[in-house]
Amino acid sequence: MLSGKKKLQIAGSFATLLLFATLVGCKGFFVNPTLTSIAVGPTATINQGGTVQMSAVGTYNDGSTKSISNVFWSSSETGIATISTAGLVTGVSVGQATITGASGTVSGTATVTVSLSNVTGITVSPTSANAKANGGTANFTASATISGGSPVDVTATATWSVSSTTSGTTADFTVTQGQNPAVVTVQSTATVGEQATITASYVSGSSTTFTNTAKLTVTQ
Repeated sequence: MLSGKKKLQIAGSFATLLLFATLVGCKGFFVNPTLTSIAVGPTATINQGGTVQMSAVGTYNDGSTKSISNVFWSSSETGIATISTAGLVTGVSVGQATITGASGTVSGTATVTVSLSNVTGITVSPTSANAKANGGTANFTASATISGGSPVDVTATATWSVSSTTSGTTADFTVTQGQNPAVVTVQSTATVGEQATITASYVSGSSTTFTNTAKLTVTQ
């Protein structure tokens, strides 16, 4: 026959199994939430030689969010910006780089722009150009004038705009952003002889905005 102590042990085991079965039946087994997306930041502009610390925040399938530390960092353009294993970005040269933070198969990105702090002005080349009506194009570039140094091409990081000096509208022309050269396209609404002002704006590392313009004439 079983002793009283043994009976108590068996009873305790049954009670534990019953409690476990009840918990499983009510709530099921606990499963760690699954990472569904990563938000990488900040999107930033830094000086050449400057740094910015990136961070990654994960969103999970249960709706929760938390900072992620075990992130694999990479830069799309290491000649423009590098990033350490700890997520510290360093500006190498003028331009833009896409910074990616990945955990397993899930990743997120942010853009880092590297600019110059010793800019004294910018120039647009050519200063005037022609483009044919109804789809004609003209290419433009922008260079930053550097105090004590050679000019630096900032075409891809400048902000471009175009407006008709004849009709006063922006609908007659379009201009690309983020590429070199910047391409102005004449729309079908523009007329032969119409002129446009092409404007390039560049924000230096000291947060000063420099602008310059060029002219475009629509031809047959």
